[in-house]
Amino acid sequence: MKAREAAVAGIFYPAEGATLERTVADLLAAAPAGDDDAKAIIAPHAGYQYSGPTAAHAYRLLEGRREHIRRVVLLGPAHRVYLKGMALPSVGAFTTPLGDVPIDGDGVEQALAMPGTQVSDEAHAAEHSLEVHLPVLQTVLDDFKLVPIVVGVCTARHVEAVLDALWGGDETVIIVSSDLSHFHSYPEARDIEANTTARIEARETTLHGEEACGAYALNGLLLAAKARSLHVRTLDLRNSGDTAGDKDRVVGYGAYVLA
Repeated sequence: MKAREAAVAGIFYPAEGATLERTVADLLAAAPAGDDDAKAIIAPHAGYQYSGPTAAHAYRLLEGRREHIRRVVLLGPAHRVYLKGMALPSVGAFTTPLGDVPIDGDGVEQALAMPGTQVSDEAHAAEHSLEVHLPVLQTVLDDFKLVPIVVGVCTARHVEAVLDALWGGDETVIIVSSDLSHFHSYPEARDIEANTTARIEARETTLHGEEACGAYALNGLLLAAKARSLHVRTLDLRNSGDTAGDKDRVVGYGAYVLA
């Protein structure tokens, strides 16, 4: 079986399996437990020392459903290649230091039947926005399959159509990977993130990349949420100045649940 190998192990998260297990366990233990019946979560994708505490707030919500969730639809922005539309892989698994995550081939085919999608292993090869979530998913869930989607320049309607095709029931959870603003001063970022969070909670579908690097996927998810009367709740909001960086040029992180 052909697999997509880990590209950012040792950079964004530990490359050694036992160290990675301890790191993820510590992040989860430090975040509060929750009982939201999450259909979707939004979580950041920076290095674990920066955004891991925020992402853990979202992932704690999935632990109680670890035996029931069997499919994860994971969408994240394209950082490494210019991409129009959405890209799915041709491989059978994504590999991390914790093992292989099998790809849901039927889900990939369902997505590829929708407008604006294509197969591109190049878009996935070096992309961190999906990979950094996998070790956490391998920790909080039992057996699951993955539908990984790199989202480039894309309409909210196209993203919503793919999500509708893959929506499923309680066995499926949707995750959008997104950081927030980039490289503002700490007080500027706090103001920007407060405004962006208010717009996410209001399920606005016109976010742009300066507010959230995963804006294209976010807009599609929020459009689907509005159509299905899902509500958005903020779980955590901070930036790299709060975690492991200085406060001169920070990156914002938010965790949200849709239920």
